[in-house]
Amino acid sequence: MTAPNGNGRPSQSPNFGDRLTEAVARRESQIVLGIDPDPLKLWPAAVEATSEARARLASTLSEAEDAAGGVGDATSGPSAAGVVSRLETAAAVLAHCRALIDAAGPACVAVKPQLACFERLGAPGWLALEHVCEHARARDLLVLADGKRGDVPVTAKAYGQALVDITPSPFGPVSGLSADAFTANPLLGRDALEPLITTARGVAAGVFVLVRTSNPGAADILDIELATGDRLWEHLARLVNDLGQRGKSGISDVGAVTGATEPQHLARLRELMPATPFLLPGIGAQGGDVQALAPAFAPGKAAGLVTASRSIANAHQSGGDPPDAARAEAERLRLQAWRLG
Repeated sequence: MTAPNGNGRPSQSPNFGDRLTEAVARRESQIVLGIDPDPLKLWPAAVEATSEARARLASTLSEAEDAAGGVGDATSGPSAAGVVSRLETAAAVLAHCRALIDAAGPACVAVKPQLACFERLGAPGWLALEHVCEHARARDLLVLADGKRGDVPVTAKAYGQALVDITPSPFGPVSGLSADAFTANPLLGRDALEPLITTARGVAAGVFVLVRTSNPGAADILDIELATGDRLWEHLARLVNDLGQRGKSGISDVGAVTGATEPQHLARLRELMPATPFLLPGIGAQGGDVQALAPAFAPGKAAGLVTASRSIANAHQSGGDPPDAARAEAERLRLQAWRLG
């Protein structure tokens, strides 16, 4: 293994498909723990345990302020109250996410933080996200950043740098989130996807492109029939297959988001993307069923990643202690998926 680069990854890593295959085999899991924290639905113990997390965030913010020479006096009034509420909310979210990872993580191969759930909390929210990602990596979990990014090429490159790479500057390289993969929106076309994929590929990271998503409204756009006779999602599947590069494992470094709520499409999707890893959201709260996902795993166990968020985090609502309930639900899903693969 060569020395790590600025992102903490080996400088000559295998491609993402190989890294994913190795991680799935090592952890004997295809479960991705979705992290979508709602400040009003945190585990009670997380709110009670915010002091340590708040101190961690406050220290980071203080260092940033000192380095910038201070950001003004916001020690009183409405502005100060807003700063305090953002900081304390972000700290509670961080404590919740750390507890969730500790409970359910042993049954998972990766975590998938929903970036919007952290971004809405301002700067403290992004710091909480960075700490969540560090906590997951320390527990040998891959990090899939769920932001569904997509824009014109120059902006797409910046998104890639922010999520998986570094940004050069006159003051030295600026590290991004250092995720292992991220989700991307393909509707701006190939030229908008290519900078994302090129940036990710350069650091052995992956990109999961939206192809046929799990929300009911996806049919309004993705099921439209094109002049070629393909539905839009079939066209996107061909594009994803073309953009990916297979590693030694036979699994591509460009994946597809294919909703578990529409399993009737999986056989066709697999036909169009024979080596593509599928990210399969929609299990549990959205009604998806693991047993219906068998075609996703045809190329191998690492070819299908089953995502579950609320069904794990909120498993205690059916009774039991939140960590114990989350651990049991994650393990139940792991066993179901592993038997299919």
